[in-house]
Amino acid sequence: MRQIRTFHKAATLLSFSRTAAELNYAQSSVTGQIKGLENALGVALFERLAGRRVRLTPAGLRLLPYAERLLLLADEARSATLGSAEPSGRLVIGTMESIATYRMPPLLELFHHRCPQLELVLRPGSGAEILDGLRQGALDLVLLIDTDIRHPGLESTVFGPEPLVAVVAPDHALAGRRSVTGARLRDVPILAPESGRGYRRLLQRELPGHTAPILESGTVESTKRWAAAGLGVGLLPEVAVAEDIAAGALVALDWHPPSAVYTQLVRRRRTPLSREMRLFIDRVATLMAEENDRIAA
Repeated sequence: MRQIRTFHKAATLLSFSRTAAELNYAQSSVTGQIKGLENALGVALFERLAGRRVRLTPAGLRLLPYAERLLLLADEARSATLGSAEPSGRLVIGTMESIATYRMPPLLELFHHRCPQLELVLRPGSGAEILDGLRQGALDLVLLIDTDIRHPGLESTVFGPEPLVAVVAPDHALAGRRSVTGARLRDVPILAPESGRGYRRLLQRELPGHTAPILESGTVESTKRWAAAGLGVGLLPEVAVAEDIAAGALVALDWHPPSAVYTQLVRRRRTPLSREMRLFIDRVATLMAEENDRIAA
């Protein structure tokens, strides 16, 4: 199991030196463990490249999902043997800025008080980045907002559409209009946050022939600032701009895209769920259901 754990970490980081640092081993120990595992299996698991870099061989790629399952089973066996009733260990969650900032705080507070032995680590990134991290084994679960609900090699639990709102500065030319059509937006710059991949697909579908630029700011907060500065129409999750609209810093337009983006939890297909993963998924589902009920009311 020690060799399997070291292999899994090295396969995730693709660096023996970084693996040694994270596991608190000497690099020679990491190299020896990988070599011992390769000898036991009779195959090379890593290809050594120039500059001390490594990459997985086809055999290493085939072993990786089994290593993940073995490590999960080992953790479950340890918990069952010790009779531990408390969730423990470490969950690494890939997420997006809008979710981390506006959806996660109640969840983090809940786990902090009720599951103090469980460490939740958030790794923010774009939709493409965190999905790649999940596929590579660097993340345990992913929470994201996207137009797509199917992702190759992964399983999604969809919690429902995430309400989007188009916002502008109070002195913007569109701010006083009672109704705004998609045609009216075709020559107006559109500002999209960190999930530009999904937002761009949605906008290209809903605003065919759009001639003005679609500006991807990189973050929700910068999108709000750009919109407040009059640079265009910001398209953002409603939960991210509710306070700004209430304070008068932004004005919501009477236009919503007919299509939707979806809040979803994504995990690797055919990978066993640990007790801690199942608990996290259940808590997220409960939180999202409560939030949807609140919005509907």
